[in-house]
Amino acid sequence: MSSRSGQHSSRTRVDPEPLRFTGRIAGLGSTSGVRIVVGSWSSSPWGGFADIMVEEPSGHRVLLAPDDRVSDLLQQTYVFDEVVIGDVQVIIDHDHWVVSAPDLTVTLTVGGRVALGRLLRLLPRAVSTSPRWLTMINPIAGLIMKGVQTRGTARGGRTEYYGAYDLRRITAAQGAWRDLDLGSLAPVDPPVRFGFGSSPRQPSVTDLVTTIRLPRTP
Repeated sequence: MSSRSGQHSSRTRVDPEPLRFTGRIAGLGSTSGVRIVVGSWSSSPWGGFADIMVEEPSGHRVLLAPDDRVSDLLQQTYVFDEVVIGDVQVIIDHDHWVVSAPDLTVTLTVGGRVALGRLLRLLPRAVSTSPRWLTMINPIAGLIMKGVQTRGTARGGRTEYYGAYDLRRITAAQGAWRDLDLGSLAPVDPPVRFGFGSSPRQPSVTDLVTTIRLPRTP
């Protein structure tokens, strides 16, 4: 209770600085039923790093993270059944990716730009990665590419934005997950279930900026 009539206290809620990650995401399925999402980040609050999300045919979801800091962030944002921390490496040489992590080896061949990728490249980068723009186009994003969203609510009251500015198809993949041969490349079907949206059904590499807006603090 205030000691003076008419006086009251108030709290100003502060918006934390959004977290921005610039890089590439490779999403692919395999004839083994294993679906994989590889993030290769060239710029982030912690510099460059890579992380991998794996969903097994049973629906078991595994995070492969390089350290506790990345693991904590991703677990606070997405949903996993298992977390493994270890050496996660993504080497990109022109159109070839070599991915290695605990229990996982994958090589990818990246092909040409798809029609949507050509369209995205026409937009100024500041527009295509803007949270305001991504909020506006989110209702139609899933109509253009099934399972894809550009804005959504993540765990812990966070809001996440996917601002893509290029999109290329993956034309070949091979590797192994926990001694299981992945087989050949296949669509990401069923969709992965780590967060509010999936990777495109067609195996592809997306160049993007991911923005995570944290909840306000008192």
